[in-house]
Amino acid sequence: MKFLRIIGLFMLFAPFLKSCIPNQKVQAGHISAESDSMIIRKIFTEALTKGQCYQNLRALCETAPRRLSGSPGAEKAVSFAEKLAKSLSVDRVILQEVMVPHWVRGEAEKGQIVGGVSLNICALGGSDATPKGGVTAEVLEVKGGMTELATLSAEQVRGKFIFLNMPMPAHHVETFTAYGEAVGQRYKGAVEASKLGALGLLVRSMGLTDDDYPHTGSMTYEGAAQRIPAVALSTNSANALSKALTKTPKLRVKLITNCQTLPDKLSYNVVAEIKGSEKPEEFVLVGGHLDAWDNGDGAHDDGSGCMQSLEVLRLFKALNIKPKRTLRAVLFMNEENGLRGGLKYAELAAQNKEKHIAAIESDAGGFTPRGFGVTCKQAQFEQFKKWLPLLVPYNLHKLEPHGGGADIGPLAPQGTALIGYLPDSQRYFDFHHTSADVFSAVNRRELELGAASLATLCFLLTEYGLPQ
Repeated sequence: MKFLRIIGLFMLFAPFLKSCIPNQKVQAGHISAESDSMIIRKIFTEALTKGQCYQNLRALCETAPRRLSGSPGAEKAVSFAEKLAKSLSVDRVILQEVMVPHWVRGEAEKGQIVGGVSLNICALGGSDATPKGGVTAEVLEVKGGMTELATLSAEQVRGKFIFLNMPMPAHHVETFTAYGEAVGQRYKGAVEASKLGALGLLVRSMGLTDDDYPHTGSMTYEGAAQRIPAVALSTNSANALSKALTKTPKLRVKLITNCQTLPDKLSYNVVAEIKGSEKPEEFVLVGGHLDAWDNGDGAHDDGSGCMQSLEVLRLFKALNIKPKRTLRAVLFMNEENGLRGGLKYAELAAQNKEKHIAAIESDAGGFTPRGFGVTCKQAQFEQFKKWLPLLVPYNLHKLEPHGGGADIGPLAPQGTALIGYLPDSQRYFDFHHTSADVFSAVNRRELELGAASLATLCFLLTEYGLPQ
């Protein structure tokens, strides 16, 4: 009888007790730790036990390993990505037309110390070729980067190769900071060297290890007196050339390259989306760039980011997560040597009056997740900070008040919060823009963890939005 009396009392007061229990879902901008944490746990479990990101990356790298804009590999990559996106049964998959540059490396690149060892070289993206038969010249080493180059006179430089041999500064913990301090010599070196009458540019590869992989990357001729050939040396070859110059200051190097720039070609951004259930006019974007340099698989840069972005959509569908705002994955074309895809996407977004509240770019490799960098209003950053308790259990500790990405940058004028996904960066420049950037260099678990991390932030953004 005592038991029955307790049951009766419970039934009597149940409506009151229910009103005292906090709702699992509260007003947008506030977090229901219990329900949201359960969804996030499901996202990570699905990604780590049934994830398809790794196998999709393998297929992309096998189907289209050298997919520089305008190349047959880029065409194959677009077809592959479109087919994969459609297989996810999302609400819409579209191709956005974009005209892209078409630079080809050619074959038989060669660099050699006259009378000495061969050098591991690769032409920089956008470089002109050497004259037929190559160019031979003395080498003037510049260890202080663009700052030191600016102190040289035309009399010192004319008729020589400039050898920019400033390493990426190793004292920085953040390797992208080191890259930012050194990459100017690759991008602008040919311009300044040509103004002084140089016959060509040799630049130390942008890497932090000593190896035999030359790193390509974009360069420019804008403002150049003459379009001189520009090549990267592997770090080992740069060290060897520097050592040889100390013994023989007037040694000569012969360069042969056969690259050329062809007319622009038609290509595409690949766009896939799940329509929002409550605010479909608001967009949350996650993306990476589909193009990659022509000397590797483009696995870390940026096949990983592309396959992670499509995996975000798959995770939502697999777990029946219905986003309140429209979730869109975008695989941009031509980030590496022109940014035409990102610019075209932003142009069409403005034209179509699409309101992007947030855009996330994954373009730092498929390594262990560490967190996110965010460029946004202070009130929005405070919202991101409120989400940290949900992220930290998955080792997503970083939340930096600056971030974004090249492809999503053009969305900034419409007030979009720009978010850069931050995996561990220590190994990234061992592979960046080299023939070592192959599928086998990617760790499956790290890649899938990254996809889950991106899906988690996309869930929070589509669920709660951001204060405007």
